[in-house]
Amino acid sequence: MIWESELLPVPYYHIVFTLPICFNELLPKHAKEVYNSLFEASWKTIRIFAADPKYIGAKTGMVAFLHTWGQQLWLHPHLHCIVPAGGISPTDKWKASRKQGKYLFPKKAMSLVFRARFMSALRNRLQVPQLLAKNAFRRKWVVYAKRTFASPKNVVEYLGRYTHMVAISNHRLLQVNDQTVTFYYKDYKNEGKKRVMTISGIEFLRRFSQHVLPFGFVRIRHYGFPASKNKPAQLNKAKESLGQHKWEKQDYSWQQIATQKLGYDPDCCPKCKTKNMIIIQIINPKRGPPKFMRQ
Repeated sequence: MIWESELLPVPYYHIVFTLPICFNELLPKHAKEVYNSLFEASWKTIRIFAADPKYIGAKTGMVAFLHTWGQQLWLHPHLHCIVPAGGISPTDKWKASRKQGKYLFPKKAMSLVFRARFMSALRNRLQVPQLLAKNAFRRKWVVYAKRTFASPKNVVEYLGRYTHMVAISNHRLLQVNDQTVTFYYKDYKNEGKKRVMTISGIEFLRRFSQHVLPFGFVRIRHYGFPASKNKPAQLNKAKESLGQHKWEKQDYSWQQIATQKLGYDPDCCPKCKTKNMIIIQIINPKRGPPKFMRQ
């Protein structure tokens, strides 16, 4: 509901930036440095191409969210980016992308810029081993352009499904006993066919724990005109240019979201369906990892 009010009536592109496997040796000790560099490099790459008149020639925006896992729970850091097909011109008008096909920007050129920007960002945060750097430059860096979203509604549905995912969801777990865990995964090297894997409980916990992010790490970020500090001015310039109503910050309660989006009244008794429920106590969840993990 909140994201829906911020989206524009334009096509949105889905771009994925993936780190080569060689950087896994820096994790989890330097997870914050690696993941922050991934966010920084991805946004700089998008911003550089968007500013080029050959593609857009304007200031664009981006919503990015981090995933660190693959289907078999191995480390596979990658950033999903939702980018509008256009931006705000120097005259404060909406300027649509020159490209109307599958790709917003050329993938091969993006991968080269992304590699340079990531290495620069990472070196500003830590001392990168020379052997790792050489290995990184020898590898192929992947920038994957997925399907274009047909409408803002499709963007909201996608974000709602995938932004708060964890490494493995319950429906993929087939069997759990005292010794082993059995789950299914998609084999993308073989047309996405479903496979079944059984591993020890200890190995399952080892793989799963690799994806616990550093304490306080923000895994969903907004850049450009959708960023919090830019929305009141820049987002509204885009909306005005596209004939939309002005964006204003709104706070929605969970009761409103349940009623409007899920179609039920959370204050109604689930048994009699007539009288309103009376809250007698609220038990707040204990959030965050244990203290020893907050260092």
